Amino acid sequence: MRALLAAALILIAPCSALADPGLSPDLAAKVDTAVTEALAASGTPAASIAVVRDGRVVYAHAYGQARRDPDVAATTAQRFAIGSVSKQFTVAAILLLAEEGKLSLDDTVGKWIPDLTDGDRITVRQILSHTAGYRDFWPQDYVPAFMEKPITADGIFDRWARVPLDFQPGEAWQYSNTGFTIAARIVEKTAGQPFFTFLTSRVLKPLGLDAADIDASPLGPHDAAGYTRYALGQPRPAPKEAPGWLMGAAQLALTPQDLARWDIAMMEGRLLKPESWRTMQTSVRLNNGQDARYGLGLTVTPDGSFRMVRHGGEVSGFLAENRVWPDLGAAVVVLVNSDYGDPASIAQKITALMPLSTQPTAVETAAASTFLAGLAKGHADAGHLTPDGAAYFTPAVVADYAASLGPLGPLTALKPLSRRLRGGFTEEIYLAAFGQKSLRVVARASEGKYEQFMAYPD
Repeated sequence: MRALLAAALILIAPCSALADPGLSPDLAAKVDTAVTEALAASGTPAASIAVVRDGRVVYAHAYGQARRDPDVAATTAQRFAIGSVSKQFTVAAILLLAEEGKLSLDDTVGKWIPDLTDGDRITVRQILSHTAGYRDFWPQDYVPAFMEKPITADGIFDRWARVPLDFQPGEAWQYSNTGFTIAARIVEKTAGQPFFTFLTSRVLKPLGLDAADIDASPLGPHDAAGYTRYALGQPRPAPKEAPGWLMGAAQLALTPQDLARWDIAMMEGRLLKPESWRTMQTSVRLNNGQDARYGLGLTVTPDGSFRMVRHGGEVSGFLAENRVWPDLGAAVVVLVNSDYGDPASIAQKITALMPLSTQPTAVETAAASTFLAGLAKGHADAGHLTPDGAAYFTPAVVADYAASLGPLGPLTALKPLSRRLRGGFTEEIYLAAFGQKSLRVVARASEGKYEQFMAYPD
């Protein structure tokens, strides 16, 4: 066993790294060690990761073998199946159509698909939040024999959505791939085109994402291959689900950077309207008022004092973990090419290695210091304000800043505390010292101009 582990450590040497100055060599080395040790422990052939901080990809790295016999080294250019992480893309497609007035989250599914059980009561919102009651067609952690045969959406509906519900709509939360097959079919009926065609043209391409449709065919030789194992046996090529089973529920394969770019779009509020993103990331409540801790295609989890949305993914031969802290501009993506690895554990180890929030840069701190000192003297530099910010600083507001801060004496220190994304702006928080008086400063900026600059008693 020790010899096998030693061999595995050789096989999973880091390759294809992309580092940004935002991630120090020491921190990158610690991340590499955490991932390689995890792969060695599980026997997973490969992992591919991306780390986002301050709304940008600061590290992308691949480890191990994307394919075996013959061995092909993993690179960050290869796509891995992301399993149920695909569900949030399906939600985005639905929300785009809702924004256009072509459907509503509160439409009943029966409006679009006939003869579904309780289709006149169950809503689109409920199928996207796993609260509809439709039985999951894939509760197994392997590919049953029936899933090796192609199926249509109606074939899935006949067996799992035109039978008695597992519970009454809204009474419980229970994971159901069936609901997302229904959602994909609703997109097709509303848009008048195949689901993946709509998803590509309206969601993926506008964000520059190059996704593979693994429901149509397996990944090719330039992407990763999936592996499974039986007990503690050697990794073996994983059987593939037949066409039709993954539509809308687990259909996509992406590079880690592309999934990270999706996360950044979520942080910045691109593609969808702000209200749509909020709806997607807001946990639904059951009929009894209980928090389901799940929004639309996303698990909603408090992570200390920060809000985290996440989702795991599994299809035959692949596992994925995608964690996003929208308000902090941070994300961790982990993709592995085995269905027995543990990407969630790897993501947790990566997260533990780095602070989620950062501090304002020296340039940002200097700019804030200059602006605050100017306010104390009765001057708000319009050249450093957005139109909204300039409108806020009326003569009366500036006069109050000068009258209350000026007598305190000069600004003697401005200590940077934290920096994160919020609502499309960079939020900078400082502790300011005017002599013996301390003030907390909260600034929100975009491209070097302040949308907000406010001082409060500390």
